[in-house]
Amino acid sequence: MKKWVIGLAAAALIITAGCSNKPDANEASATNSGSNSGSATEEPYELVYLTTGDQGAKPLVPNDRIIAEINKRLNIKLTIKISPEFSYDKINVAIASGDLPDVVTTQYPSSSVSQWIKEGIVVPLNDYFDKLPTIKAKLDNGLQWTAVDGKYYGYPFVSGMEKSNYTVQFRQDWLDKMSLPHPKTLDEFHDTLKAIVEKDPDGNGKADTFGFITNKPVAGDALTAFDFVLYAYGLPYADYALNDKGEVIPRFEDPAFKKGIEELRKWYEEKLIDPEYIIYDRPTKEQKFFQSKAGVMDGPLFRHVSRVEGSLQQVNPDGKLGFAPPPAGPDGKQGMATRPKTALFTAVTNKAKNPEKAAEFIEFMLSKEGRELLQLGIEGVHYTKQGDQITYNEAEREKDGFAANGWSHPLAWGNVTWPIDENYLPQTEKNIDRAIDSVKIASQYFVPNLITRRTDSEIEYGKAVNEVYNQYFVNLLNGKLDVDKGIEELGKEWRQAGGDAILTEINEEYKNQDAGK
Repeated sequence: MKKWVIGLAAAALIITAGCSNKPDANEASATNSGSNSGSATEEPYELVYLTTGDQGAKPLVPNDRIIAEINKRLNIKLTIKISPEFSYDKINVAIASGDLPDVVTTQYPSSSVSQWIKEGIVVPLNDYFDKLPTIKAKLDNGLQWTAVDGKYYGYPFVSGMEKSNYTVQFRQDWLDKMSLPHPKTLDEFHDTLKAIVEKDPDGNGKADTFGFITNKPVAGDALTAFDFVLYAYGLPYADYALNDKGEVIPRFEDPAFKKGIEELRKWYEEKLIDPEYIIYDRPTKEQKFFQSKAGVMDGPLFRHVSRVEGSLQQVNPDGKLGFAPPPAGPDGKQGMATRPKTALFTAVTNKAKNPEKAAEFIEFMLSKEGRELLQLGIEGVHYTKQGDQITYNEAEREKDGFAANGWSHPLAWGNVTWPIDENYLPQTEKNIDRAIDSVKIASQYFVPNLITRRTDSEIEYGKAVNEVYNQYFVNLLNGKLDVDKGIEELGKEWRQAGGDAILTEINEEYKNQDAGK
């Protein structure tokens, strides 16, 4: 579950359909006369916030006490407009129409954000850093690459920089039934997949189970679900590779890519991989896993341990979830987690009459105070605390839209903090030890990026080259293309789709990055 911390106001909630110049939105506004900041006579600052929502969040409710508390603490009168998750185009349309909010959250990096910076639509936060200790500390801790000419034009919510929860998941009950340990090497992984396919672990007498199942990438992204096999063969970086001259080249031209593809083709030929993976989304993949159509899948855990195992046991009462590190290759190399270069981006626009106050709103979203309010609620109302022990009042929490079992308020989903980043799990989480262990295991296998940030050419041509890559990867995997010829053709098509421009800029970036060390 992605967590976002955003503020709202609480006297009324109005849900509207978007007009042609606005995103479809849940829109809410309210006033609050009380204040813990500013003078007693200071009018609340009217602040409009436009953001992308999260499909997992509950709807905002009228007369929300959490929202009223945010208004009170910040002395604001906030209107919030929520565009559907991933509907960045709707946010872009709203900004292009000139209907600017005070604060906006959208995708980053993107050509839209780059244009907003060039046109002065979003303003630098540097001038307000003395009032933004949380933002400044986070920017100084590994996010320096997001600056443009020394200026920070917003807070980039880049999750998963230091911790990962993405690893290999198994039907542990099947492995136990077949007396198989967690596979530690590629050979053992192959043998485990083969056993799942051939030994009928679900006992239905049918050859209807695949070994490994995954899902298609998000539109515009590269297919990376099989990358753990490439890393096992020694692919050194997650994004690019270097040739023997020290020049940056596409990673599929590294020798490890060919070795990995040849291994995966063997799995595919032996029907160990579900051949329809490229049409599945993540929920469909998981459903197949729950329905005993596959025994191994890739995916996130942490808070998902209970969800995945619970869903599995609804179909198979004796089902049990297992997880393990990615398999090691012939030379003992292994990897699965990668550090992202993409994020959500929260910025102050030039419409804000009081940009400092708008920036302080973002600061509150990121602060410990803001997180605790939206994760726990108001002490004495939504929870009580005795020492370190928290007791949730679920009946009161439900009135304000909190998710069940200690999870957060609707405004705590999505755009500024991630549970893993802050080790956030409610004390009611029954699999807390396994959840923490899943992060410990996954985080050991980060594969570095060669280039720290996404360049302008990557932003411009990234979707096009990824589409080419995905087409060739699928056909290399399923045997429709000769490996050597296919990789050569991929190189040509990838470069023609924008790869040449990307490599020119990336090589320059690599030189500058190396010189700056």
